[in-house]
Amino acid sequence: MSSITLGRYVPRDTFIHRLDPRVKILSLILLMVAIFISYSTWEMTFIIGGILALFIFLLALISNTSFKALFKSLRAMWFLIIFLLLVNVLVKPKDAQWVAFSIGSLNIYWESIFQSLKIILRLFLMVSLTMILTTSTKPLDLTYALEWYMKPLKFIKFPTHEVAMTISIALRFIPTLLNEVERIMKAQTSRGVDFKHGRISSRFKAIISLIVPLFIASFQRAEELADSMEARGYNPKAKRTTYHKLRFSVNDLFAFILCGAFMAATIVFTVMDFTIKTPLFVPWLVIGCFCVLVYLFGLGAANARRYKK
Repeated sequence: MSSITLGRYVPRDTFIHRLDPRVKILSLILLMVAIFISYSTWEMTFIIGGILALFIFLLALISNTSFKALFKSLRAMWFLIIFLLLVNVLVKPKDAQWVAFSIGSLNIYWESIFQSLKIILRLFLMVSLTMILTTSTKPLDLTYALEWYMKPLKFIKFPTHEVAMTISIALRFIPTLLNEVERIMKAQTSRGVDFKHGRISSRFKAIISLIVPLFIASFQRAEELADSMEARGYNPKAKRTTYHKLRFSVNDLFAFILCGAFMAATIVFTVMDFTIKTPLFVPWLVIGCFCVLVYLFGLGAANARRYKK
C-alpha cells in the first residue's frame, strides 16, 4: 500500500510547485485531451505518445518528482495491464489483417498488440500526470482552485464550497488511509494472519480481517475531523475568506500556453489526418520538440540555481 503515492504532497521549491493551482488543473485537462486523442495510423499514435511521455518526464524532473515512487505507483497497476493485454490479444479487433504469430488455432494480430500497447501508454501518461499534480500542489490549494472553477454554479444554488472541501478532504485522507492499511496489515501479520499465501478462502478471510478494522478506523477519523471542524466554528454556509490569495503570474501564462499548444497540435494532427509521409511534417515536429526542450531545460536550469541558493 505504501507504493501508492497519489495524494501525497511533497513540499519543494520548484517552478511547478509555484504555479497557480487553477492553471495546473486546467493544464492537466488539456494534456489529458492530448493523451486520449486518436490518430489515423499506429505510427502517429506512438510518435505523439512518445513525445508526450518525454514531456511528462521533463515535467517530473523539473518538479523533483521521485521516479522511484512513480514506478511503484505503476507497479500497482500490473494486474489491470495484464488483464487488458489478455482481452485485447484474445479478442480479434475489427478489420484486423496482420497476423503476428499463432498459438495453435488462435491467431494473434499485430493490431491487438498495438491496441494493448496504446492502452498501457495512456495509463502510464495519465497516472504520471496525476501524480505530478498531487505531489506539487497542496490539498488546500486544490480546494481553492476547484471552488474558483465552480463559482458560476453558485447562481443555481449549487454547494460549490462543500463539494470542493469534500474533494480536498478525500485527497488529503488517501495517504492517511493507506498508512492505516499498512499499520493494520502489520498488526494482523504479527498475529499470524497471512495475506500473501494460502488458499483463496483463507486469503479472503484475511482481507475481511483487514477491511473491518479499516472501516472502524475510517469512521473514527471522520468523527474526529467533524468534531474538530465544529469546535473551530466551521460553517459551510457562511461567507468565507482565505489567507492565501490565488494570483496569476507570467509563468502561469507560459505554462498554460505550452500545454494548450500541445493539445492544439494533437487536434490539428487528427483533423488534418497528418502522417509521417505528410510534407514538412517531420521537420516541423523536430523544430517544435526542440523549442519545447529548450524551454523546459531553461526552466530546469533556473530552478536548479534557485534551489541551490
